[in-house]
Amino acid sequence: MTELILQRPGTSETSWVPVCRLDDLEVCWGEAALVDGEQIALFRLPGDQLHAVGNIDPRTRAAVMARGIVGSRGTAPTIASPLHKEVYDLVTGACLSGGEGLRAYRVRCVGGVVEVGIAA
Repeated sequence: MTELILQRPGTSETSWVPVCRLDDLEVCWGEAALVDGEQIALFRLPGDQLHAVGNIDPRTRAAVMARGIVGSRGTAPTIASPLHKEVYDLVTGACLSGGEGLRAYRVRCVGGVVEVGIAA
């Protein structure tokens, strides 16, 4: 089981929403999903590391982050917006140039199914 835990401040319970099968995600490529009414960008990195962030580019408000450029800064996995190339940390959602960040979601894989955590 692969699980990355990012807990939203002020929350203690998580509702897990199944989104897709792990095999549906290509390595180093993003996919968009609508989860609990929110657009989310899902990423599968080498070693089946899973990350989920908001799909809305904070700078342009376009739903494009799933089509961003996967990379890294040091050991931190990143996603660069396909529009203005702003770079975001895939773990925390923070914008590495100091601008508005992306919302980061908890994500895990259980029995080959990728689930995204939504605060209950």
